Amino acid sequence: MTTIHDIFIEFDHLSTRMHELSRTYSTGVIIPMLERDLKNPEISKIVDELNECTYLKKIYIAFAGSERGYDLCTRIFGGLQIPQDIIWCNSAAVDEVFEDLASAGLDLTRYTGKGRDVWIAIGIASLELDAFALHDGDIRSYSRMIPTKLLYPIIEPELGFLFTKGYYARIDAADKVMYGRIYRLFITPILEVLCEKFGYDLEYLRFLQSFRYILSGEVGITTELALNLRVACGWGLELGTLSEFIRNAHPKRACQVDLGIYEHKHRVMTQSTNKGILRVARECFITILRTLTEMYALTISEDALISIAVAYRRMAADKIRQYRAMAVCNNLDYDLNLEGYMMEQFANVIVESGLSYLKDPVARQMPNWLRALSAMPDLRERLQRAGI
Repeated sequence: MTTIHDIFIEFDHLSTRMHELSRTYSTGVIIPMLERDLKNPEISKIVDELNECTYLKKIYIAFAGSERGYDLCTRIFGGLQIPQDIIWCNSAAVDEVFEDLASAGLDLTRYTGKGRDVWIAIGIASLELDAFALHDGDIRSYSRMIPTKLLYPIIEPELGFLFTKGYYARIDAADKVMYGRIYRLFITPILEVLCEKFGYDLEYLRFLQSFRYILSGEVGITTELALNLRVACGWGLELGTLSEFIRNAHPKRACQVDLGIYEHKHRVMTQSTNKGILRVARECFITILRTLTEMYALTISEDALISIAVAYRRMAADKIRQYRAMAVCNNLDYDLNLEGYMMEQFANVIVESGLSYLKDPVARQMPNWLRALSAMPDLRERLQRAGI
């Protein structure tokens, strides 16, 4: 995996080059936005920072919420000096287009959530853009460098990348707290256990392990590739995107870029695997199991899930010891008991979510856009008219 470290990356230098490349490659930004995200006190900063990215052709806000929320979203992002489309993804007009699509033989009316909103925005953006950056709207320390770093590697002809993924330190610098528990305490050890179980030669697992933070929602992607990817509708969107990438492109065409340290909304810990952190872990694990089955025809059984859960506890305990050492040496606040409790909860997720997958192994994904256009050739244009 090519890793682009931020050693001397400068906005002015990249922005100048992006302006030069914009004569050939049209770029933009897609931001999925829920109504609650509009309460982000830093949202005005997102608008201000995006206004500095004058190399962008257009910004797409994929909004889901009420009519009142849509009006507020339109007012907030009306402050953009760059052309923008505010897409009301769950409007009655958009739903009507999906009903017509179902009548044409492709029923997507059962799909909801962020993945659906992103899918709609990708289709509309593909009418104008060659590449786009995608990130959430809950970032509390937004910078013009985020879209710039995500876009530059995929439009610079000298580099030849199709996909970029951001990574960053999950640290609260003010309170000196280490976050990223899903990745640290679940994803990292479970990937190691799966390698032990099924073999280190599986390219998919090696690909996932090569990322420094595979749960980041900040990516850059060429439009041509995006139209070929299925889009997960659940909370496994970020991991699902990587799974789709490796099914459609060579790992060498992906890179990861350093986005520094920044803050966004943190998910809460609950007892339910259908909420918060545990739901994310659940859907991530199901996504991994499904991809392993699709790519390598591996057989997943209840006995295998139990052995994976047992091995996970050992591996996660080792990780906790390592993170505690890092916290002590860096004078970070580290709750050893909480970390151990979360490890136990994640271990329970493995068997529960695995059995759920065995009962219903079919992916909950929007189809790629190529299939959708074969069912309704003017679907993008119709969604554009209905949603904006």
